[in-house]
Amino acid sequence: MPAQDMLARRFETHRGHLRAVAYRMLGSVSEADDAVQEAWLRLARQDSDEVDNLVGWLTTVVSRICLDMLRTRASRREEPIYLLAELGDTAYDSDPEHEAVLIDSVGRALLVVLDTLGPDERVAFVLHDLFAVPFDQIAPIVGRTTATTKKLASRARQRAQGETTATATELAEQRHVVEAFLTAARGGNLDALLAVLAPDVVRVADPAALPAGMAAIVRGAQAVAKETVLLQRRSRVAALALMNGAVGIVVAPHGKLLLALVVTVRDDRVTGYEVIADPTRLRALHLAVLPQ
Repeated sequence: MPAQDMLARRFETHRGHLRAVAYRMLGSVSEADDAVQEAWLRLARQDSDEVDNLVGWLTTVVSRICLDMLRTRASRREEPIYLLAELGDTAYDSDPEHEAVLIDSVGRALLVVLDTLGPDERVAFVLHDLFAVPFDQIAPIVGRTTATTKKLASRARQRAQGETTATATELAEQRHVVEAFLTAARGGNLDALLAVLAPDVVRVADPAALPAGMAAIVRGAQAVAKETVLLQRRSRVAALALMNGAVGIVVAPHGKLLLALVVTVRDDRVTGYEVIADPTRLRALHLAVLPQ
């Protein structure tokens, strides 16, 4: 077998791993595939006899490619937050099957949080915390010392974990109620929604978050539940997240933040929630991943 064909076969055995690394760094299927393809082109130009650890070499190359892409995004001030006006009717389309598998493997909320990190923080966190790459191997990729690289990952970890003043019991109670609400919304189950909503629940929303003709404020369980059923599509791309220290919901098609629901829970019921769509307000939220 020609040497190039053998190299291609060896590369293909690592494609899944490389794609997983790139997707977590970039949060985009198409960009991750581009990064992996670029890694192959660089390998094809490399003398394979000089590569002792192929998967390690490829992981480093893909990481550097992704870091360059992330830094380019940052220099162009590209926003990870989608604008409803730009997405139109496609805003709440379910993710394509191959993308949904990747999102499920990472976690929709984690993808949203990763988008809030700086390029170097994201790369350091992804490589160390998600793929167990040692810091001394990450440091040359981000161009920092090992000690500084540890600090980058630590800052990212703190952001991902978030902070809350709620006790573990309070957080668990919030999670139980908000999860029940989201499950009922996904199923379009009116009775289950009425069971989890307080009778005098109030839903407030940014105008941009609502279809034309819907009121900015809706009061009462019946009205809120019926509206939630009508907007069932949104719940398919939603996930629980820690939001300003409490359990809330992010709506994130393709893993990109579109809406946030700041939920208030009292006495095992949802007593109110605000739907935030304004990009400035979304960026001001302290988002984190719920503890397992």
